[in-house]
Amino acid sequence: MNCAACAQRLEKLLNRVDDVQASVNFASEQAQISAQASQLQTIDRVVAQAGFHIPTDNFTFQIDGMSCVACAARIEKQLNQLAVFSATVNFATESAQITAPKGLYQASDFQAVIEKAGYRASQSAQNTPQKTRFSSKASLPWTLLLALLCTLPFFYAMLAMLFGQHHVLNPILQFTLASVVQFVAGARFYRGAYLALRGGAANMDVLVALGTSAAWGLSVWSLFDEQSSLYFEASASVITLVLIGKWLEARAKQQTGSALTALLSLQPQTAQVQKNGQWLECPISQIAPGDLVQLRYGESCPIDGQIVQGEVDMDEAMLTGESASIHKKTGDTLFAGTRNLSGSAQLKATAVGSQTQLAAIIRLVSQAQGSKAPIQQLADRVSALFVPAILAIALLTLLGNYFATHELQIALINAVTVLVIACPCALGLATPAAVMVGVGLGAQHGILFRNATALELASEIDTLIVDKTGTLTLGRPQLIRTELLDSNHYDSEALLLWAASLEVASQHPLAHAFQNACTAPLLMAEQISVATGFGISGSVAGHILQLGRPDWVYPHADFENTITRYQSEGYTVIALAVDTHPAALFILQDEIRASSFSAISELQSHGVEVIMLTGDHQHSAALVANKLGIMQFQSQCSPDDKYQTLLKLKQSGKRVAMAGDGINDAPALAAADVSFAMKSGASVALETADITLMNNDIAHIGTAIALSKATLRKIRQNLFFAFIYNVLAIPLAALGLLSPVIAGAAMAMSSVSVIVNALLLKRTKW
Repeated sequence: MNCAACAQRLEKLLNRVDDVQASVNFASEQAQISAQASQLQTIDRVVAQAGFHIPTDNFTFQIDGMSCVACAARIEKQLNQLAVFSATVNFATESAQITAPKGLYQASDFQAVIEKAGYRASQSAQNTPQKTRFSSKASLPWTLLLALLCTLPFFYAMLAMLFGQHHVLNPILQFTLASVVQFVAGARFYRGAYLALRGGAANMDVLVALGTSAAWGLSVWSLFDEQSSLYFEASASVITLVLIGKWLEARAKQQTGSALTALLSLQPQTAQVQKNGQWLECPISQIAPGDLVQLRYGESCPIDGQIVQGEVDMDEAMLTGESASIHKKTGDTLFAGTRNLSGSAQLKATAVGSQTQLAAIIRLVSQAQGSKAPIQQLADRVSALFVPAILAIALLTLLGNYFATHELQIALINAVTVLVIACPCALGLATPAAVMVGVGLGAQHGILFRNATALELASEIDTLIVDKTGTLTLGRPQLIRTELLDSNHYDSEALLLWAASLEVASQHPLAHAFQNACTAPLLMAEQISVATGFGISGSVAGHILQLGRPDWVYPHADFENTITRYQSEGYTVIALAVDTHPAALFILQDEIRASSFSAISELQSHGVEVIMLTGDHQHSAALVANKLGIMQFQSQCSPDDKYQTLLKLKQSGKRVAMAGDGINDAPALAAADVSFAMKSGASVALETADITLMNNDIAHIGTAIALSKATLRKIRQNLFFAFIYNVLAIPLAALGLLSPVIAGAAMAMSSVSVIVNALLLKRTKW
């Protein structure tokens, strides 16, 4: 909040919400709100639409013990009964991500809820790669080895039956081998089924435990009743095949997180650091901000730092997705994980460890990979009813087959086949597996998706609103000239010093132009007040200054001819008043990005309407719009003007995206269906945006849309495969056209096939 007016506006908006009473204090930057816990998300949305942000605590947990998506759905339901903004449990990543109001909960509160549901939860760092998370499960477990050894004789017996040899295995040997598989290797299914039923729900473990127990129990009854029909091979084979499927699934899951693993591998573990006048090889964990670090040829940068000596050519592809080397000299900033292609330099560490930009990217990618896309809602609803429905179908199969054949064994085996072949896992993995791959590919190309919702909605964009400064232009305006309006009382150097001192409080790109142009030490500015979208005022050197748009600074003075002349030539004009008297006009110029024209043309060719909204003057806005082929634009837009224009477009049925980089873009960014921010933009814009473009180039908006569409195609393919598998397989099993062994193999491979299809996104042209 910049001033008391911000607090008043926010308080007014909050009090419009039904059953909400709010008091907002600008001095303490706090809001006291009386409301129901269920209204937290509504309150958060109102605050975000006003351009502000509620501080939150984010928790990430690894969850052990989930066997299918039904487990994840049950945990998520219980977590969302708490007063949290959001709680999502991702079966694919075996993790939970929870966002709650800051200070309201401790990690142990959530762990208790998860463990009460029958699962183990451990708090983890958000940058732990999937390869590490699943490494223990991807190694061949001893239970699977035991199951394979005990089941191989059954496979041999089934092969011998094809050549007319029967009763190859002694019945007692069959009983022994099957019992070891059932109750030792298969103990995990009984444990999972017990915990699920104790929690009042059913999952895949219930289906497997019930189906294999029925086959094993029928075989034991037949053995002691001296009947010839034994089905020990069915129970043993199903458990072994499902265990193989889970192992293959864990190995495939490793690959979905390969992009995150690649990011983590970029940062070296040691660096040359100056300690007590000597260069020593130190672990990066021992580097502190302010330390002097040596970067040699061929090395990757261990920290974020500023060059104090030397010049280097850096490969920043891991940040921007662009392979071209970038020349860096004294005063430039280097980022952890970027590689030195030539030269050497000494850096002063500015950020280390979890504070580096690389660490921030890893956290963002990890969060996005663990979030849920809206398209997953259908699969979640189906999965919630899936296991109870399968149990009902299995019961109907048992009764129907028994009344039709009067053969209990046949009826029971068909029911067992239904239980075994039904697989909710494929449905649960269909969306998150593709999201993990898509988000990882985006990160490799310098496109950071905040969550899966942004990844999905980007494919539906038909209208893009763009800001001018810093988005279509480079965002590095330069002061070209100072036009004095009162040369008798002021000189240009003093006015520039005062303006630069005042602009220290602003993050706007125009503010940096003043600071870059001023070489004198800056003065102290006091009583600063920011009128977002118009300008800034305050006290410097005993004078009251007002700096910003000419029509705001000089509402009654007539300098229109001078101002119009500069603006018609494409310059930006900033006015300065000293003690309410006109003092100077600052003439600034910002260069249009070289890629803006082709980016706009590409978006328009794909049916995306581009609209430019800028706070700049009509003449400057028209000049840029004409050069770039933008047919619709509005000039002299305040933040509220941008916000209202965006709302009108949404109300007309448009899917609207917003691209910007400044504080005045934040309300519109928050209200857009999908928002893009330039990495070089203001922090509030980056915090608000759904997608961050690390290379500061709107050409990557088209790339983000293409990636979104490709990912959505994979998700739809996966959902189709998962649904069609169950739609076809369950009736065949109920009719007795499948054996339990084939059913077990099909169940094992269904989840693996969905993950493999998602991994094919890496080879898809998008």
